[in-house]
This record gives sequence, C-alpha cells and structure tokens, in this order.
Amino acid sequence: MAPGMLVEGEWITERRQGDEEGRFIRTSTSFRDRITAGGSSGYKAEAGRYHLYISWACPWAHRTAILRKLKGLDSAIGLSAVGSFMGDDGWTFHEEPGVIPDTVNGARYLREIYTLADSNYTGRVTTPVLWDTKTGTIVNNESRDIIRMLDHEFDAVEGVRADVDFCPEDLREQIDRTIDEIYTPINNGVYRSGFATTQMAYEEAVTQLFDALDHWEVVLSRNRYLCGDRVTEADWCLFPTLVRFDAVYHGHFKCNLRRIVDYPNLQGYLMDLYQQPGVAETVYLDHIKRHYYRSHESINPTRIVPKGPILVLDEPHGRERLSN
Repeated sequence: MAPGMLVEGEWITERRQGDEEGRFIRTSTSFRDRITAGGSSGYKAEAGRYHLYISWACPWAHRTAILRKLKGLDSAIGLSAVGSFMGDDGWTFHEEPGVIPDTVNGARYLREIYTLADSNYTGRVTTPVLWDTKTGTIVNNESRDIIRMLDHEFDAVEGVRADVDFCPEDLREQIDRTIDEIYTPINNGVYRSGFATTQMAYEEAVTQLFDALDHWEVVLSRNRYLCGDRVTEADWCLFPTLVRFDAVYHGHFKCNLRRIVDYPNLQGYLMDLYQQPGVAETVYLDHIKRHYYRSHESINPTRIVPKGPILVLDEPHGRERLSN
C-alpha cells in the first residue's frame, strides 16, 4: 500500500503501514515551519521565493492547489506536479500529461527534495511540499498548515487576492473544529477503509465514514456550506475527498454503502464547489483514477483502470436557495 520510505536518507521498499489488528495508520508529517507575512518565523511571505510540489491525484495536495489558485498565488508561488503512478520509486516526475517538471531543483524523484532538506531524513515521502528556494529546504509538508499560510500570509504580495478570506476571524474556531471533525471519519476514513487488512478494521472504518457522511448530509440540508453561507477552508478540506469518492473510493476502496451522487445535499454541495471559478481546472480525474487503480497493486493486482463512472458536476445545483 505504501511503496517505500526514506530511512536515514536511504530509500527502502517497505509496504506495511498498519497496526496488528489490520488498521491503517497514517504517519505524521515532519516539516512544520511556517511562513509569516512579516517574516518573524524566519520565512517571510515573498513573491518568487516559495515552490509547491504536488500530486494532482493526492487529496491533501489538492487542497493546496485550490488555495494557490483561488488566492491568486499562481505567479507568486511556483508549482511542480509529479506523475500519477507511484511505484517502487515513489512519486516521480515521469513524462505524462499534467506533470509539471521540477524547475527549481531538477529532481527526478520527489524523495530527492526530502533528502535535500535533510540528508538523514527518515519517513514517508508525501505531497504537498512547500519549498523555500532562499534557504534550500522544506518549510512545511502538512496540507492543513499550508492552506492556512496561503490563505492569510501572502495578502500583501502584489497580485494576491487579499479580498478572499477562507478563514475569517469570527469563524476560525468553527472552521478548525469542522476540519477536525471531518478528518478522521471522512478524509482519512476512505484510506482506513481501503487499506484495512482485516474485516474488523474495514467495517469499523467504513461504518464511521458513512455515519459521518450521513451527518453532513443533514447539515448541508440547511447550510449551503459546512460552516454556514460562505465557503471556508473546511469546504476545501472536504471537497478533494468528495470529488474522488464516486470515481475511486466507492469501488477501489470498498466505500460502497452509497455513492455521493446518492446524497442529494452532498452531491449538490460538491457541484457547487466544483463550479467555483478556478476549481475545475485543479481536478485531474484521469490522474486520480490512474494513480489509485495502478499504484495500489495489493488492492488492484491487474492495475486495470475502469472507464467509468461518468461524473456530472457542471449542471445546475440549486444550492443558492440556502444562502441568506
């Protein structure tokens, strides 16, 4: 399920990522420094200084790509995107439509970025990665930290949309609480279901997943968005999971009690977010499907990528009726 990791700077193929009862355990991120508007952290928000490494297939990286786009940071922060297939060498910059080569460090493998930052690094090599070209190191590889920095710290940079704020002060506590509430059962729940290696672990995870989806279906029957009538960071944390759900999680990860399209409010909400200006161009369904179905050989040994399902996300959703 996990193609490999770095141990004291050396790449090894190591696939176990669970506990003795078959539960999938996600490892913690390692780089947690912060960029600040004034530079008090040692990393000042400046145009052209930072570079974002992502996978279009990865939901955690997808969050950061959305914030980069919606905040108008395209020119201020560079972007590289790995290929869809994650084999024994991990994430690579192989030739494929959608791949954006590493023009900063010239890396062939994403693991090279980690060892440039720490030659003795031990851990998983994951996306997203926020790189500082000035000091030549990774600032942060935790998506939740990165989206908050992109949302708030670059507002003084020329061209950035300072008028767009996905975490206003009066909603911050609710937004953070909501992100916490969706993480374990939904964002990570699809992985806990798909990568479970015992029936007990799978049923535990998939039950919690659909209990949570049922809960938010009710919330979204009265709220246009998770925290009320405006889009927040919480929505951009849930959206990448929902947009992948029917295409990969429902079948590939056995999250098949229901599809998102079977939930009227969650489906309309998904369409609403997808249709926000700039968002659709961050959704690479071909990358997403090729990654999951080809990379997880233990789940899909044939590596056959299904042609379906056909997702309809650009039709009228009617969610405007819930706005004040």
